[in-house]
This record gives sequence, structure tokens and C-alpha cells, in this order.
Amino acid sequence: MLSAHGFRISLALGVATLSAVVGLLVGGDLQLTLVLLVGAIAAVLIVAIGGDPAPAPRDDAAAADRDPAFAEVIEAIAEPVLVTAATRVIAANAAARALLGEHILGEDVRLAIRHPAAAERLLDPGEDHSAPIHLVGLGTREQRWEMRVRTLETGERVVHLVDRTGSYTADRMRVDFVANASHELRTPLASLLGYVETLADGAGEEPEIRARFLKIMHDEARRMDRLISDLISLSRIEAEKYRAPAESVQLADLIGQVCVELSGSPRAADLVTEIEAVPPVRGDRTQLSQLLHNLIGNAMKYGRAGTPVTVSLRSEGDTMVRFAVADQGEGIPAEHIPRLTERFYRVDSGRSRSLGGTGLGLAIVKHVVERHRGRFDIASTVGVGTTVSVRLPIEPSVIKS
Repeated sequence: MLSAHGFRISLALGVATLSAVVGLLVGGDLQLTLVLLVGAIAAVLIVAIGGDPAPAPRDDAAAADRDPAFAEVIEAIAEPVLVTAATRVIAANAAARALLGEHILGEDVRLAIRHPAAAERLLDPGEDHSAPIHLVGLGTREQRWEMRVRTLETGERVVHLVDRTGSYTADRMRVDFVANASHELRTPLASLLGYVETLADGAGEEPEIRARFLKIMHDEARRMDRLISDLISLSRIEAEKYRAPAESVQLADLIGQVCVELSGSPRAADLVTEIEAVPPVRGDRTQLSQLLHNLIGNAMKYGRAGTPVTVSLRSEGDTMVRFAVADQGEGIPAEHIPRLTERFYRVDSGRSRSLGGTGLGLAIVKHVVERHRGRFDIASTVGVGTTVSVRLPIEPSVIKS
């Protein structure tokens, strides 16, 4: 059996090396792995220099508390780490105590973690398991954790928990996005195929029926074109989100240009502009134009006919410019507002499709605002209307001058 001194060295090296290996396997970050390995060596040196050569092995829950070097090693790890002996928790870092509770020291690890899959793995006396297990609902119902277990030479086991909620959510969003995009594309395509087959079966011999069917087919084809264009735009914006735009843009001029481009709309007469002289912003003119088209277009679609659609622009403080688009439509119930920027989310799917919406407009707006390091806000009252506000930073050279 190892001495207490040897145990400290083995445990310190084991915990820190496990953290480093997990970081490399999961994140692929070689630099981080090297930092963690250097930390492991430093921890061993600390223990070796300041260690107590007393021969008595540690077999009580307070042993870890008496070893500052050991405590420093596991406390330095950001993820929850527990050390168990004979299924009893003998040490836990702050992250583990925050997740599972301060009471876990000295407790049976099966009661501490309270998860069937974890209990099964922790009771297995076999060799180390190279593959992690995934725990759903540990902490909160939405959280997803990855658990790895390593057995030390002394028989103690190191339990390392890594929060995978973010990557799980991202994966689920990707799957949902592909499923929704496929559905949105399949719907107009199925309609087109149906009308083509009907015309081929002889329905096209009647001029009125043929003209009506051709108009519907044209509308469905345009809908597919808009959807594909929005998907491409969203993909491009996401690809550029870490590259800040560098163009100086006069928003007053851009708003005027967009209003001219929308002058052919049936509701063009309802457009009201309240434009103040403001400094230029640093931006991508094409993306900001698309943002304005989406916001003003939505207000014209969903606002009540004959009521104003107001586009305003003004300075806000010394560093920001605010523009807003307000309609006097039916408004949006509060429970829907947090989800409006999700891809393909619609408050009223049938109405949105009938008005030509793709379900991507506000998702594009959100990503454009994020790329421009701005802020985005939606305020709505049912029966009164909706106001969408965007705040963008002023051109840095103007602020300096």
C-alpha cells in the first residue's frame, strides 16, 4: 500500500491528468491540454516538497481537508470533481458542491449524484471505462452532463462531470433546423407537383382552370425562391458573425432607399418616417438593407390596413443610434416574444405562409444585429401593435472626434 505521501502524489497527478485528457478528447484544444499537464506536474512538486511522509493511509472524509495541495489541485478544475473511496465521497471541489450540495462529503456517491446510470457505473469494480456516460436531468431537467470515472492505484476513484448542455442544445437546434427547412421546402414542392400532375391529366384544357393553376404554381415557386434566398442569407451572415463590418453607413440614406424600394407595396402610403440627423454607423450596408426590408416588410404585412407604419431614427446617448419600426396591428402575446427570433417559428403559421413569410425574417435580423455588436428589442401589446427597436454603435472615428 502506498504511503500517504505517495497517495497524495498519485491522486494529484491522476486528477489533473484526467482533466487534461478529457479537455483534449472533448475540446481538441492542445494548448489547454499542455497547460493542464504542466499544472499536474506543478501539483506533484508541491505535494512532494510539502508532503507528510507519515505512513498512515487516508481513509476518512477529513483527510482531504488536511492537505492544502490536494485541495488546490481539484479546486483549480472548473468542472465538478469528486473523489470516492468505497463508494463514499471523500473530497469534492467547489463546482461539485455547488451542483450536488454541500452535504455530499462523507455521503454515498450514489446518493450524492442520484442518477441510475451513474450509480451503475460507480458500482462497477472493473477497469477504467474509456467512454463517458451521459446523465440527463442532473442539476436541472434541461441539463446534460458527461461523466468520466478513473480509478487510482490506491483504489480511490475520481469522478469528473462536464456540462454538455450547450453542445446538446446546439445539436438539437441543428437537427430541428434541418427538419424544419426540409418541411418548408417540401410543402411548396408537393403543391407544385400536385398541380403539374392535375394539368397533365387534362385539367389544363379549360383556360380559366389553367390560368388559376399556373398562378398558384408561380406563387409556390416564388415562395421556394424566397425561402432558399433567406437560407443562403442566414448562412452567409452566420459565417461572417465574428468578422466585424468595416463600412461607414448613413442610416438615414439607407432607410430612404429602402422606403423607395417598397413604394410598390399596396401599403406604401401607410409608411411614415421620423428621421433625425444622426452620425454614421460602422456596418455592412447590404445586411442592414436586408434587416430594414425584413422589419418594414413585416410591419406592412401584419399592421392593420390604413394605419401608419412608422420608421424612426434618432441618436441615443453619445455612442448609439436607435431606429425602430412600429405598426398598429393585432400585436403579439407575451409568451411568443422570446421565441420570435427562432428559425421557422411563427405565431400564426397559416397567416404567415399566406402572407408570403418564410419564418426566417427575424432570425436574420437577430444575426445581423449581433454581427454589428448592437442590441435588438421587441415590444408588443395585443390589440395595439408591435415596435421593433435596433440600437447600433456609432462609427468609432466619429466618437473620437
